[in-house]
Amino acid sequence: MENPFKFGTIVEAEYFTDRVEEVAYIGQFLKSANHLVLISPRRFGKSSLVAKAVKESGRKHITVNLQQVTSVSDLSAKLLREFFKVHPMSRVRHLIKHFRIIPTVSTNPATGSMDVSFQPDVDDTVLIEDVLHLIEQAHSEKDRIIVVLDEFQEIRDIAPKLDRQLRSIMQEQKHINYVLLGSQESMMTDIFENKKSPFYHFGELMRLGKLPREDFHRYLSERLENAFPKTYDELSDRILDYTGCHPYYSQQLAANVWQMGVLQSGANDPMALAIDHIVKSHGLDYERLWMRFNRTNRWILQRLASGKPLQSSEYRTSTVYSALKRMQKDGYVIYSDRYELEDPFFKQWILEEMD
Repeated sequence: MENPFKFGTIVEAEYFTDRVEEVAYIGQFLKSANHLVLISPRRFGKSSLVAKAVKESGRKHITVNLQQVTSVSDLSAKLLREFFKVHPMSRVRHLIKHFRIIPTVSTNPATGSMDVSFQPDVDDTVLIEDVLHLIEQAHSEKDRIIVVLDEFQEIRDIAPKLDRQLRSIMQEQKHINYVLLGSQESMMTDIFENKKSPFYHFGELMRLGKLPREDFHRYLSERLENAFPKTYDELSDRILDYTGCHPYYSQQLAANVWQMGVLQSGANDPMALAIDHIVKSHGLDYERLWMRFNRTNRWILQRLASGKPLQSSEYRTSTVYSALKRMQKDGYVIYSDRYELEDPFFKQWILEEMD
């Protein structure tokens, strides 16, 4: 039997975890001429959600993850490379002739993939303007393309004033639906809700939370039933209790529980075995991570792991709050109705080290 759970990459088809209402909402929204801004913590499935909605729209689309972008020139090249996957260069050659700086385009004979680059030390302003203008020109109001920019908060680190340049170009375009995703909530909120920001109220703001427990429980139960015909319902509850309905970690734990059930069918508690396996397999990474934290951060993480209050005479409230905000920005801590560790297995590792 094939493991029915998948994590760590963009998931689709039978591996996609529900989100029916969100997929429908995004799909309906993309029928308008507006732009969408989606914010959620890391590993909540926003990239998979958007990929599914965009695919179901049946429209042309390109996606670039800004965490993988090193410069404006690199962003321009990546956008153009993705564009060529949608429009063969032979069909848009007449548009490329209008570029002020002609790109170098090559094809890998082994893979057939196309690579795009620009000569160094050229005017970055010209590059991004020409590429975005090309994408706009190749489409019409009846044939709008969807451009997905993932981890959009990185825009401020790629180059000074790049956000202002992009906004000045994007606001004039009529043939592109932009979907801008971000995982660092404070930065994304500042970009799109701060009146001084160039992207203030650029698009519809959507926040993605954890999956509804009932929907997630049904998803897990349907896939665990074959391996655990008598205990699948109980296991689904225990998995969600342990992960707090976190999409990524619930999939990871369910995949390992299923694996344990297949490999050790006689085990009394496959979930305990699965948790122990995950924690031990990542133990060295957790140890390295722990050594990078200062004493204040370690104290906060230990308190969060053990469920103890953060108010204490040991540290000032302002010091604790500042440290929490930094760790939230780095993705180690998340906040819904309270602060909590993002990774439940790192939490388990901390608790075991405290014993």
